[in-house]
Amino acid sequence: MHRITWITLLIACGKSSVTEPAPDASADAPPAGYTQLIGRAWGLPAGANIYKCMRVTAVENMYITSFVAHAPAGTHHSVLSFAGTNNTGGPDGEYDCTSTAIGMNMLYASGVGTAPLDFPAGVAIKIAAGQQLHLNLHLLNTGDEPLQGESSVWVKAQTPPPTTLAEMVFAGPIAIEIPATNEPYPVSGECTATAPYSLFAVWPHMHRLATKQTVELVRDGAATVLHDRAYNFEEQSYYPAQAEVQTGDHIRVTCTYVNNTGSIVTYGDGPSSEMCFAGLYRYPAAGSNQYCAQ
Repeated sequence: MHRITWITLLIACGKSSVTEPAPDASADAPPAGYTQLIGRAWGLPAGANIYKCMRVTAVENMYITSFVAHAPAGTHHSVLSFAGTNNTGGPDGEYDCTSTAIGMNMLYASGVGTAPLDFPAGVAIKIAAGQQLHLNLHLLNTGDEPLQGESSVWVKAQTPPPTTLAEMVFAGPIAIEIPATNEPYPVSGECTATAPYSLFAVWPHMHRLATKQTVELVRDGAATVLHDRAYNFEEQSYYPAQAEVQTGDHIRVTCTYVNNTGSIVTYGDGPSSEMCFAGLYRYPAAGSNQYCAQ
């Protein structure tokens, strides 16, 4: 099996729900009930493939109950994390960055077309006063005309703290090599659970050659399908995926691609490369970074 990386993301637990459709990406004002947590304006010349980052320090405690990404055309994906690791620390404000400028303790991720992610009343992510947030934007313009906009993360927040914290982890093989056969080609990997947890949502993320993602719980050699859907790069959303994972269970992530480019495609951030990640929401939170490899 290929190596799978797990990246910890603190989030509140409970039953999740996905609201469809996402707010109009052309609107700069947050939808009713939302406020902007963090964001930045940008400009993209034709053919640009760049990263822009932003740091903001929280001035008071907050408990977030809902996330939605404001992602105008040109926004490939957004990753929100706590600053301080992976060279993400520094003064508040905007700066140019790279794909690796992502804190190891994350809060939220979104791609093209990601719908709002809502949590039940009383369930929330805590951001403490004095904690610095870091937003990494991957901006991509494949057109012939320049683009400009402002990409941000909008939230709803509450005052009472939640009773239980959960987390989101990214699972997916890094060793991706897709031959140019113009036929469906699967790439997969497994990770072993080191403690029990409840899984409640999945967020697939791949690029334009991807056609399908499957997430399975493997116990004693028997596989239970948690997510098995066709994939559309323009419609990246969160999906329910209920499971009680036990110590020693395996989570298997399989991404299927059709490579009609005429060349071998490997892992990477750019438009000519591919990814295979499943963002998995689970509880209780481990509260530390976790990695899994076989």
